[in-house]
Amino acid sequence: MFGSPAIRRRLERAHPALFIAFAMVAAFSTYFSMYAFRKPFTAGTYADLAPIALPYVGVVSYKTLLIITQVLGYCTSKFLGIKIISEMTPARRAWAILACIAVAWGALLLFALIPAPYNIAMLFINGLPLGMIWGLVFGFLEGRRVSEPLGAGLSASYILASGAVKSIGRWMVVDLGVPEFWMPFATGALFVIPMLIVVFMLASLPPPSAEDEAARSPRVPMDAQARKAFFLAYLPGLLPLTLLYIVLTAYRDIRDNFAVELWAAVGYAEEPAIIGYSEIPVAFGVMLALALLLLIRDNRTALVVVHAFMATGTFLVGSLTLGWELGYVSPEVWMIGVGFGLYLAYVPYGCVLFDRLFAAVGAVGTAGFLIYVTDAFGYFGAVCLMLYKDLGAAEISWLSFFTTASYATAIVCTSLYLISMAYFTARTRRGGRSAAA
Repeated sequence: MFGSPAIRRRLERAHPALFIAFAMVAAFSTYFSMYAFRKPFTAGTYADLAPIALPYVGVVSYKTLLIITQVLGYCTSKFLGIKIISEMTPARRAWAILACIAVAWGALLLFALIPAPYNIAMLFINGLPLGMIWGLVFGFLEGRRVSEPLGAGLSASYILASGAVKSIGRWMVVDLGVPEFWMPFATGALFVIPMLIVVFMLASLPPPSAEDEAARSPRVPMDAQARKAFFLAYLPGLLPLTLLYIVLTAYRDIRDNFAVELWAAVGYAEEPAIIGYSEIPVAFGVMLALALLLLIRDNRTALVVVHAFMATGTFLVGSLTLGWELGYVSPEVWMIGVGFGLYLAYVPYGCVLFDRLFAAVGAVGTAGFLIYVTDAFGYFGAVCLMLYKDLGAAEISWLSFFTTASYATAIVCTSLYLISMAYFTARTRRGGRSAAA
């Protein structure tokens, strides 16, 4: 088993603050490093490459095809992960993370070696293993009394990492002269050794204690019958959560994958570093909001509050967009503000929402199951929206498209959050578990 038994024993006896700090650094750094193998290619513009005509589809830009191909691999991974992650045993998680990273990095090498446009297929191979990483990492964190700060720290990683690796990618291309096709592989190379170190730290975490299991329900692998029974039992609440996540993921992918184009459109074309540092207040704001849930011991109350947080986030997306269009909000405040609202609504899916849901209904299983159900359909929605943009709304700028998507996301997602909140409030009124003191 990867990891250190000696560190594991010390962490079992350590002060909770020390355990949280160690686990948060390990989880944050692991997922942050993963982004160096996933997102740097989006820092390229590939402006010299002509759009590609696809049979029965139409003409699509090279960069959009790269993004769609990787997302298809990522989406496929999420569907596979419904089974793989929910059945994964703790002893295999660390090795699985390292194997996934190795395959993804190898695909980036082939992306550089194979001439365009044939190298597009390598992005599918790159995305396929990387879609497993979140569930593997979160498996070390869920089901603990301190899962909220750990999940918040893990979630902050992808808010910060996406902008950071794109800034690194642009630095390599603009300042170091690294060719755009080699830049993703070179960016990944910077993080190989850090990845080995932080996965070792993650694998050294002790399993949840008896007190953790009493507070949050035991976390065990779920077979196909258990997954089906749970989903059908809570279908009226899980369905709106899944539907709105499709919209939310598509919106998030537009902002993330076309951040270079969006910031340029609002007047920051000559400041590539803003892509990275603008996400810092977003990450810390979301981390603080979710970490406050640690103060709520009753699982049902926490489930309602996290729904309220998420609905507030999507409401902010719409209201700030309106303020920007009316001239009351500056472009920089708008981009950062909608980022905060987006991630306040999006981040809980990967950590506290389903962790508290399992505890509130008293179910035995793993939150990774529901995370991967919603993720799978969410990334499918992202592919559909990007295809629509290139094929059905090609004449519309990314800024105009993003503005319209902001309003749609605010209206649809806020409404569905309120429906889900009402359902689970009623469903857990009687017999819902409460966290132990």
